[in-house]
Amino acid sequence: METLFIVLVAVLFLLAISDLIVGVSNDAVNFLNSAIGAKAAPFWAIMVVASLGVLVGATFSSGMMEVARKGIFHPQNFYFSEIMFIFLAVMITDVILLDLFNTFGMPTSTTVSIVFELLGAAVAIAIIKINTDPDALALSEYINSAKALAIISGILLSVVVSFISGALVQYVTRFFFTFNFHKNIKYYGAIWGAISISLITYFILIKGAKGASYMNEDFIHENTGKIILYSLIAWAIILQLLHWLTKINILKIIVLVGTFALAMAFAGNDLVNFIGVPLAGFESFKIFMANAGADPDGFSMIALSGKVKTPTLYLVIAGLIMVITLWLSKKARSVVKTSLDLSSQDEVDERFGSSLMARSLVRGAIKIGNGVNRIIPVSFNQIIEKRFDQRFYKDDNKETEEVLAFDLVRASVNLVVASILIAFATSLKLPLSTTYVTFMVAMGTSLADQAWGRESAVYRITGVIAVIGGWFFTAFIAFSAAFLMALLISWGGIYSISLLVAIAIVIIVRTHSIHKRKAETTKIEEHLMDDLVKKDSIITKCSTSIIDNLSDFSEVYSDIIEGLSTENRKKLTKANDKVIELNEKAKKLKDKIFKTLRKLEGDSVETGPYYVQVLDYLREMAHNLTFISKPSFEHVNNNHKKLFDFQIQNLSEIQLELSDLFAKIIQIIKNKNYDNIAEIVDAQQNMLDKLEALRKEQIKRIKTEDKGTRRSMLYFGIIYETQNFVLHSVNLLKAQRDFIVENK
Repeated sequence: METLFIVLVAVLFLLAISDLIVGVSNDAVNFLNSAIGAKAAPFWAIMVVASLGVLVGATFSSGMMEVARKGIFHPQNFYFSEIMFIFLAVMITDVILLDLFNTFGMPTSTTVSIVFELLGAAVAIAIIKINTDPDALALSEYINSAKALAIISGILLSVVVSFISGALVQYVTRFFFTFNFHKNIKYYGAIWGAISISLITYFILIKGAKGASYMNEDFIHENTGKIILYSLIAWAIILQLLHWLTKINILKIIVLVGTFALAMAFAGNDLVNFIGVPLAGFESFKIFMANAGADPDGFSMIALSGKVKTPTLYLVIAGLIMVITLWLSKKARSVVKTSLDLSSQDEVDERFGSSLMARSLVRGAIKIGNGVNRIIPVSFNQIIEKRFDQRFYKDDNKETEEVLAFDLVRASVNLVVASILIAFATSLKLPLSTTYVTFMVAMGTSLADQAWGRESAVYRITGVIAVIGGWFFTAFIAFSAAFLMALLISWGGIYSISLLVAIAIVIIVRTHSIHKRKAETTKIEEHLMDDLVKKDSIITKCSTSIIDNLSDFSEVYSDIIEGLSTENRKKLTKANDKVIELNEKAKKLKDKIFKTLRKLEGDSVETGPYYVQVLDYLREMAHNLTFISKPSFEHVNNNHKKLFDFQIQNLSEIQLELSDLFAKIIQIIKNKNYDNIAEIVDAQQNMLDKLEALRKEQIKRIKTEDKGTRRSMLYFGIIYETQNFVLHSVNLLKAQRDFIVENK
């Protein structure tokens, strides 16, 4: 029995390492979002600042098992074996849940997840005790439901307060600085910097004093006013001198200091979410082992109800793991990207669609805005419009090689407001999630900055609703999953534990594979669209894109015909998935047309119409493939009759001719020699004539034969779409020829 619990402790520590990795991937968005979005410094410099913040925060951590100490459940009413089952269920659930959120780039709260996992697992074990032990207590004696209610209240309050605070502060700040902040920063940049850094400094002290034994918390609270006043004076002088002597950008200093502060807060606050449970499990094991001969099913864990100290060495090791993950995790960057996309000042690929609630909110906001505009004097409206003129932001982006998600003014507001709110809540000992605060502040500042224009508002609001919904879903799924896992572990013992750990490993491996494929696809698409600013680059990228797409089109068409002919459902499934991917890629290229055209050099504007034509034909060909692949898959998937032999023979011949035609087109584009294009046109006409003849024959069969209607209609549809497919392919070649000739 002792060996079993040694194994369980080892599993808990392995899960702790895994939880650290997935937890950092999720929470990195909290402190990286602003600095990366505004590009306040090179990426490596931002990461160094964040890494230092994480390491300092880890050492500031008090090492208390906060969640257990605050009483999500009462450990004195549970036995040792039951406590270990609770902790194991919590850690398995947490690793799986956070990894799934990270894979799909959705930020969530590690605090909420760990609290509701503890609650769910404890409720499950408590119910088992009540049903099996005649001396069991009431459920309320095992569970402290007040804590869960406090967390839920904190969620609701922080979401609303953070959003409103971010919007109001950003609106006032932008009014003073405008988007032409480079001009205005010299007048009152030092004052804004002094206010910002003083508040962030106070935030650091509040967070540090809470956790570090070498800081006097009472002194800080008693002298709060003096600390802020002296900081204001000192920073105002320092920043003004720096600006005069070195011309350094004060806003960059604010953003980097804020990044350090939030990274430190993350490590100090949320470290317990990742290693608190395993360390509490280890402490439970040591207490149990200190009582030789104790029965694990009867040994009370009253000793765990006190404070559980964490050795400094464990904190340092955890901090190092977090820093390594911060540098290596690609999932962390996916979560950051979601937040940046929803708050970007510029146009982005909107990853969220439209929703009824979002459309209703936008319509309501437009009506309210129109009503307010009618009341406010025209002259005042003109002043507001002038202060919020975004031309300077767009001009800055034109001069910058990489497009900024937002400028340094908004980045500094994000960090200052988030720091103040977290510090204030900490001083009042209110439950608060750094994820909720930082995300909602960012959304509020983007709204105030008019980043949610009518072109993007409905998609951005849908995204925010989806993220917020995910937060509440986290609480529900965390409770339910941990509840179920605790039941399984309690009933199945080591067999259930082995199975659940294996499932967790499989899920993590699978999600890693899914994320890797998504990242590779995104990287390819970004590579195709990157640097589309110069004429030569457009020609090269466009030619590469066409060649790759035509090769994929030809290959997929062959797979569809072969899969349909042989009734190979697996091949058709893969072909259908590939067609969906090709459609998405073509759509993204098409969606970025206007963004690309705006960035064309003046002497390259004539290339624009041909570039648009090329992408139009590419998109149409992807549609043609959809109307071929989907009906073919559904025909086989629904077990309908196989095509007639003559139909299979005809389609196979067409497929060979089409492959040959595409190979010739690809060769011409590769060589950039369009002298033989007449030969391609002749081959196209021959194919079109043959397809037209097959189409007419099929119409006659449909009219005269009363059998095989479903497969005949499928065959007819494939012939019709293939005609369009061939027609668009040669039109695409001609557009590419004109594109090249015009550039020459």
